[in-house]
Amino acid sequence: MPRPPGPSVRLRLTLSYAGFLLLAGGLLLAVVWVFLLRYVPDAVVINATSRGRGPGLFVPNRSDLQRAFAPRAAAALAFLLLLGLAGGWFLAGRVLAPLTRITDATRAAATGSLSHRIALPGRRDEFRELADAFDGMLARLEAHVGEQQRFAANASHELRTPLAITQTLLEVARKDPHHDPRELVDRLLAVNARAIDLTEALLLLSRADQRSFARETVDLSLLAEEAAETLLPLAEEHGVDLRVSGSITPAVGSRPLLLQLTTNLLHNAIVHNGTDGGTVWVTTGVPAGTAVLTVENTGDVLAPELVATLTEPFRRGTERVGGGSAGVGLGLAIVERIAQAHRGVLALDPRPGGGLRAVVRLPAAVPEEQAVPFRARA
Repeated sequence: MPRPPGPSVRLRLTLSYAGFLLLAGGLLLAVVWVFLLRYVPDAVVINATSRGRGPGLFVPNRSDLQRAFAPRAAAALAFLLLLGLAGGWFLAGRVLAPLTRITDATRAAATGSLSHRIALPGRRDEFRELADAFDGMLARLEAHVGEQQRFAANASHELRTPLAITQTLLEVARKDPHHDPRELVDRLLAVNARAIDLTEALLLLSRADQRSFARETVDLSLLAEEAAETLLPLAEEHGVDLRVSGSITPAVGSRPLLLQLTTNLLHNAIVHNGTDGGTVWVTTGVPAGTAVLTVENTGDVLAPELVATLTEPFRRGTERVGGGSAGVGLGLAIVERIAQAHRGVLALDPRPGGGLRAVVRLPAAVPEEQAVPFRARA
């Protein structure tokens, strides 16, 4: 919004310094008057110590001292005023120099240059803390913008793939009128289902980023059981032994989002468990006042460098998700965003014997851990 022009901060500080110095000088002169001059008699005093042998010694009275003191006091105040203006202007410039660097960095960031950093030197003070906080904000913004740009590019590519496949199928069907329409419909249904799944995943990811959801107390152990019940047919299809155990794990958040988080972790563990079956372990607990959900699965030995990229959107294993791949490549990305939206973290680590360990830590609703009997799914 437009604002009327006004004096700069440096000018106001300069005037403040000069005014304070002038006030201090005036108070000092007032002290001299109150405690010294007011006790000097105003009458003419002659010291008659010569006992008639000559004129007595002249002693100045209050009026004499005032006439001698006033011009010099005025000159001293004028000097203090000039000194305060000059010194205040210099000191204000030195004090506000870090603020100038912060302002320049803000203007650079406003033009889209998020890589610029203030990197203010010196010891910690108010300006240093402000500069460090601003640098931290720029770093987070740069990372967030870069992630959003990569995500938008990947999403555009992935959404374009089913549309291109649909167009190709329709063109083939138009050129071959004797083509079996049932096969065309089945393939179009599969492509359309993939596009719908991708769109719903993108909407869920956006909802988690915006944190626009109601919060309630949710037991992660019950969500783990529910997700295991839902995915049990898929586990049996892949020959995976699904085991759920742990204790009551109350957390605060959105039940649908946390259920989606748990389901995505279990689905990822089942699908990427290897071709010869395997085991998926799901455990819950509240160690040290933190609600923890752990999902482990057997499988191939994974390199730490690969595991670090698994939460990137549209990544699956060692390859990018393509048009014919199962899933949409957003499972772990959604898990990470949901965890962050609930002020939690997702940690991925390769298991020593092969497979992946995913640990979600969320703020617990209660500090105590309440044990329940062991539960298992197979």
